[in-house]
Amino acid sequence: MARITKEELLERLFHEDYEQLKGKKLRITRLRVPGKEVCLAHVISASQPEVYQNLGLHIGVHEGEDHTGESIGLIRFTPWEAVVVAADVALKSADVQIGFMDRFCGSLILTGGLSEVQTAVEEVVRFFREALDFQTCEVHRN
Repeated sequence: MARITKEELLERLFHEDYEQLKGKKLRITRLRVPGKEVCLAHVISASQPEVYQNLGLHIGVHEGEDHTGESIGLIRFTPWEAVVVAADVALKSADVQIGFMDRFCGSLILTGGLSEVQTAVEEVVRFFREALDFQTCEVHRN
């Protein structure tokens, strides 16, 4: 799908009213329509230092520890609060660490060895599909 410009988007949204609205200040509000969905589940097999550092995963580690090169699991949820349950399931299913968890956006990043991260991500997706009746995506691995 080709990207569209801001002007093209506004024209598509406002159709006939677009000409009258040109040049005026518009306020667009972002709405959240909660569903029950795991919309991203991805495992990065061995992270490059740039990826690890740009995600901020090197911050807060104990002195002398270096987790660069570990695998990273990325999972995204709606409703956003489901990330708390996902973190609990992940930590109980494999030896992984929480690299980042955002209950306001539904993002969870797990770190650890490849097989552990893969197991944790798969178990989270399975639990949400089977126990909580969420729509789920496939787990992808890179």
